[in-house]
Amino acid sequence: MKLSPVLDELDAYPFLRLNEAKRRLAEDGVPVIDFGIGEPREETPVFIREALAQAIVPRSSYPLAEGLPDLRAAVASWCDRRFGVQLDPGTQVVPTLGSKEAIFHLADLVAGDLVVSTTPGYPVPARGARFAGKQTLELPLLEANGFLPDLGSIPASTWERVAILWLNYPNNPTGATAPLELYERAVALARRHDFVLASDEAYSELYFGSEAPTSALQLPDLTNVVVFNTLSKRSSMPGMRSGFMAGDARMVAAAKAFRPNVGVAPQEFVQRAAIAAWSDESHVEQMRDGYRVKRDVLAPVLRAAGLRHAGGDASFFLWLSAPAGVGERLLEAGVVLAPGELFGAAGSRYLRLALVPTLEECRRAAEVIAATLTV
Repeated sequence: MKLSPVLDELDAYPFLRLNEAKRRLAEDGVPVIDFGIGEPREETPVFIREALAQAIVPRSSYPLAEGLPDLRAAVASWCDRRFGVQLDPGTQVVPTLGSKEAIFHLADLVAGDLVVSTTPGYPVPARGARFAGKQTLELPLLEANGFLPDLGSIPASTWERVAILWLNYPNNPTGATAPLELYERAVALARRHDFVLASDEAYSELYFGSEAPTSALQLPDLTNVVVFNTLSKRSSMPGMRSGFMAGDARMVAAAKAFRPNVGVAPQEFVQRAAIAAWSDESHVEQMRDGYRVKRDVLAPVLRAAGLRHAGGDASFFLWLSAPAGVGERLLEAGVVLAPGELFGAAGSRYLRLALVPTLEECRRAAEVIAATLTV
């Protein structure tokens, strides 16, 4: 039996290695506080769960790839309120099964043999490119440059080969945010060389500063631009798998043509819950406040232990500059952080801490960190 050679070429998905470490700790009887996986563990708000339950009917049908009109309208309305952009819900928005699957499949929709993604970063854009038969190029994000990419470091001859340039802000894993000027420079390149500027904005609603993060949707012209967002983080709905892709109508049409072939349309009862979620902001403010409290519990202990937050003021991640061996010491004590190299070689001097355990677990972790690292 012949399997895809890409499966042999890929390393195991990075977080599978963390799962193995957690299993070992559990077998050894070590209590684990897991800051490694960036999966929200807050309760999904009651009104969203009620909308989901009310939408479950005795007889169901296959969901349409283009999604419910009411959901597309709710997404377009949210984009208008949040970013001041007027999207056509009929041609510029398509609901997705979370954002991960749509990010993975984007490389299947476009010509060109090269996909550019940033490192350290979320591995899915590059993995989707490889399964689509495309080559990948990593664009480093350096602390000295605020974890923003140097677009000028890529020559014009390389841009001519590019199918997709991926940006991700607020950034996973660094928490950095991007100014609108970055999107303006990137889209100018995209139109000059005819590739897609794809912006993964899963963490756009989680931030600690006074200024909300910008979006590529705020560009005055969305030609060659697609944006991905999700309710997994914003509304603590990771298991419901609900997000959207929006922007250039040509790309949205291509997605609508592609998606029936792979069966990734969200269930209609989830779409009904998503309408409720996108239509409310008060629960999102409460989510932000909850993450802020947890950050405030951990930040002074981390500083005292010599772990400097080198990243930005958004997402629910702390990107910690760490001396060699610190991650291993914390792991043996039961505090699990993600080693920065899981996000690419550029992350090798860092640890990523996801503020997803409960507040009580964060308080216990602060005690363990202080006892383990503070002298």
